[in-house]
Amino acid sequence: MTGTPDTVVHLLRHGEVHNPDGVLYGRRDGFHLSELGRQMAEKVGAALQDRDIVHLRVSPLERVRETAQPLATARGLEPVVDERVIESTNVFEGERFAGGANALKDPRNWRYLWNPVRPSWGEPYKQVVARMMSAVHDARIAAAGHEAVVVSHQLPIWITRLHVERRSFLHDPRKRQCTLCSVTSLHFVGDRVTQVSYSEPAGDLIPVQDKSAPFSAGGAPEEKRPPS
Repeated sequence: MTGTPDTVVHLLRHGEVHNPDGVLYGRRDGFHLSELGRQMAEKVGAALQDRDIVHLRVSPLERVRETAQPLATARGLEPVVDERVIESTNVFEGERFAGGANALKDPRNWRYLWNPVRPSWGEPYKQVVARMMSAVHDARIAAAGHEAVVVSHQLPIWITRLHVERRSFLHDPRKRQCTLCSVTSLHFVGDRVTQVSYSEPAGDLIPVQDKSAPFSAGGAPEEKRPPS
């Protein structure tokens, strides 16, 4: 028996970013939503506006705050900016991975690829989980008995899901079930996650992605899975 959830914390990924040069932007400032990304934000805001959402927490980066704005307006909420839900650090930040460019083909970068479990090219996954779960629990407490939304980034959301489902951190970045403006929902009974659900309110707006590109997201159908 998992019990009836008394609080739900939704992890919302930001929408499409205007990035014509195919840069791995990471934590860099100055990257805003594209026109399509704004449409995605409006659509997910409309999809969530009638839910019992009483708390909204966001990464400080522009693309996340822009994604959160339609929902904040619809629900009359003031987003709480939280550094703990920011994008992960990555040594490839600023490198290009589009238009024929691929920083992983440069032998000088291979020294960063020796440990995919840690990972050796960026912020340790355990560190990502620690900061994300700390923010998630603060959101849960703030929304006790209701629902909260935490707007963040693909990798932190996906690693958090792997953690709560007790799955290995080792994964193919192209197969993360965390598409643009997707919602990964953590259902709590007390302070314990009893179920994880996933939906793509803006799924029909997501363009066909290049599955060969590193750090890209792979689409997937809705799934509900309790932690093992």
